[in-house]
Amino acid sequence: MNHTDATPDLDENDLDIIRELERNDEKNLEELADELDLSKSAIHYRLNQLKESGVIRNISADVDPRALGMSMVIITEVYVSHESGYADEIGDDLADLPGVQQVFYTMGDVDFMVVSRVQNHDQMNELIDEIVALEGVNETSSRFVMRELKNGNRILETMSEGMVDRVLETE
Repeated sequence: MNHTDATPDLDENDLDIIRELERNDEKNLEELADELDLSKSAIHYRLNQLKESGVIRNISADVDPRALGMSMVIITEVYVSHESGYADEIGDDLADLPGVQQVFYTMGDVDFMVVSRVQNHDQMNELIDEIVALEGVNETSSRFVMRELKNGNRILETMSEGMVDRVLETE
């Protein structure tokens, strides 16, 4: 089974709605309808379908973390003890730490990759100490981002034509 089997049937209009919302989540139904040349009821129906099917998880504000002083980004490799259920338990513990934005369970030499944001060095040291103190964590290795070159979650902007075509494929 390929990944696209798990997603609902999407068409160009659905992708256009998603693309517009990724660019600006403050648009109302009327603005979307005008820009995409669809009726407000069609936009409303499609948005509900996209939410119900899990394609759109939520529509929220895109907050600039630097505006809140969260300018320090840390990428931490986490190495853990391999015991039954460790991935879920340690992953949940990592995700619950203040400042942690993303947690990835990975295959290979590294067990987890954690992306965090903090405001200062004291918070950074505290966060790393909290990660190391978690039961099952053996070792960490952190990198500190000097400059963010690309950040965001605009999925459609990063997809190639081939990727979009695969989403639109129907069997």
